[in-house]
Amino acid sequence: MKNVFVNGYGSIGSRIAEFIKDDSEINVIGVGKHSPDEKVDLAIKNGFSVYVPQKKIDNFKNYNISGSIESVLSDCDLVIDASPEGHGFINKKNLYEPNNIMAIYQGGETIYGDNAVSDLIFNSRVNYKKVLQKKHVMQGSCNVTGMGKILEPLRNKYGSNLIRFDVTLVRRWADLDQSDKQLVDTIEMSQHPHHGNDVKSYFGKDAPLFVRAIKVPTRQMHLHIMDIRFSGTAPNVDEIHSLFKDESGVVVLWTATNTKDVRDFANTMKFSFKDTNMVHIHANMSVAINDTVQIMYSDDQTGIVIPENHMLMQAMLFERSYEDALSHTNELFHMGDKKKLLEEHFRKN
Repeated sequence: MKNVFVNGYGSIGSRIAEFIKDDSEINVIGVGKHSPDEKVDLAIKNGFSVYVPQKKIDNFKNYNISGSIESVLSDCDLVIDASPEGHGFINKKNLYEPNNIMAIYQGGETIYGDNAVSDLIFNSRVNYKKVLQKKHVMQGSCNVTGMGKILEPLRNKYGSNLIRFDVTLVRRWADLDQSDKQLVDTIEMSQHPHHGNDVKSYFGKDAPLFVRAIKVPTRQMHLHIMDIRFSGTAPNVDEIHSLFKDESGVVVLWTATNTKDVRDFANTMKFSFKDTNMVHIHANMSVAINDTVQIMYSDDQTGIVIPENHMLMQAMLFERSYEDALSHTNELFHMGDKKKLLEEHFRKN
């Protein structure tokens, strides 16, 4: 059994901790909290030992914490860093590297420049084998993860017949549980979205991928509009949809007319949180004209990166084969059951 510490208990950290505590091969030795708020008591209620930075212990005197983050790391095999954007790099330099501990970082970090946490962004569908024997790896953001899950099957099938991908990311403003983050009545445009370069980090810097991004006032998932250009006449949409029939983490839905439809049904499935942990292709919106296929798919924001973290953890801790890791993750997250329920509920009329 391996000891894992989850440093951070927000949207990502709370989800990761809840799932991996049910993995019989993993002992979650605790979670890190950096702010004294109600989530400290929530973590303890959920059965986790809470550790805080040594210099902030006095701020947590009203909570039943278990000690300092610095002290618990001596018993740790791997840290899943789920701290706020930019803090992962600080933690790497101050905590993980000095203690020779493996660490997984989230999408708010970077692999570029002086603040790089790794030289690689992980996507299980694209580069699983490359993270074997790595000590520091960045998990891609939800949008970057979703694009990888769609693009890789297309590249595997059509190869050099693919000429160009144009993707418009319609991003949610805040996560469901970020109640302190207000929605703003505007559409915000991203001048230099990082998502294109992040995807190219594993597809190649010359990949014909063009990404634009806007942010809209919703908490209900992201939506990607992808135009796929072929060297000749494009395949029909049924052929495109069939590529994803057996893809883990991708579902093809016909009658979901908005992202809230999917989120509301996910809540009735009674799995953890309201997550589907998937990409949802909205098949009724797919169209093929001449050399181009356009598809739209919604991306389960925070939820989609949680099983990816579990896949990455298996690669780093156990050097498990992709097939075995995928089987284990699918079982823990009930991915097959979720896919079946979603596709049956939103089946073609």
